[in-house]
Amino acid sequence: MTLSLVLDQVVESLSAVTPESVWEWFTGWPLMVLVTLLAAVVVRWMLNRSIDRVVDVTLAKADARREKQGGRASRVLNSATGIAHERHKQRTLTMGSLLRNVVTIAVTLITALTIMSTLGIDLAPVLATAGVGGVALGFGAQSLVKDFLSGIFMILEDQYGVGDIVDTGEAVGTVEEVSLRVTRLRDGSGVVWYVRNGEIIRIGNKSQGWSTALVDIPVSYAENLEKVIPLIRDVVHRLDEEPEWKDKLLDEPQVLGVESVSGTAVTIRVLAKTAPEQQYGVSREIRERVKAAFDAAGVQGPPLAPFGPAGR
Repeated sequence: MTLSLVLDQVVESLSAVTPESVWEWFTGWPLMVLVTLLAAVVVRWMLNRSIDRVVDVTLAKADARREKQGGRASRVLNSATGIAHERHKQRTLTMGSLLRNVVTIAVTLITALTIMSTLGIDLAPVLATAGVGGVALGFGAQSLVKDFLSGIFMILEDQYGVGDIVDTGEAVGTVEEVSLRVTRLRDGSGVVWYVRNGEIIRIGNKSQGWSTALVDIPVSYAENLEKVIPLIRDVVHRLDEEPEWKDKLLDEPQVLGVESVSGTAVTIRVLAKTAPEQQYGVSREIRERVKAAFDAAGVQGPPLAPFGPAGR
């Protein structure tokens, strides 16, 4: 084919192009594809903006709850739960990022199907295959979907996090890892438990908010309670005055009085409201100090009690 023939064909093709044909071409599938892409961009932007607003409102509500607390308890809890607050903030931001990714994937998939339909591609086989695959996946992975949904809500609601001491019903221990499917925790014996999120019916978190230390102190039945109870009150008052323990106690420990009476012993109960996970150390310290005070005042413990045999 010579150059002259090629030029003739080009000229003939250009002469066939009319304004009407150009307008028809632009108002056909190219315009529909462009409109679809623009609509997808707008919808994605609106959904992402809504997610960002939800994240901001969630963080603002958490900060407002912290600011409403006042007094000594607020100061102690804010100091003790600062890490938990940061963890909640990071989790909220992470879930916002996850939701934005889900929105992007969903909008992209719908846009791609719409464009394929505009171009005249038959979507029936594609949708039929996807439907069969979805049904098969739904029947075969019900527990997996349940685990993921439970994990998402656990993270959104901040039910527990790494470092918390929790009771899942089957196991009690410290949380070491939280994922969307499985929670890993280690109990007091060092055993690592893997608990599927979908199988957790209820959860008890011993590290959220504040904790309670209950200390039962037995003394001999023959002891004068008018001497013993003021002695215990003085011990817990001095404990509360010390800066080391003032940052762990939300209020001054209370001596509730006689909890039980038996033939050889009278048990006196002390209640202390503490920062999260500080109840064990506070309980041990109260027992140790009361023991020393009893020894100094000559208060006898019941026979065979941890304080020693009666009549020391």
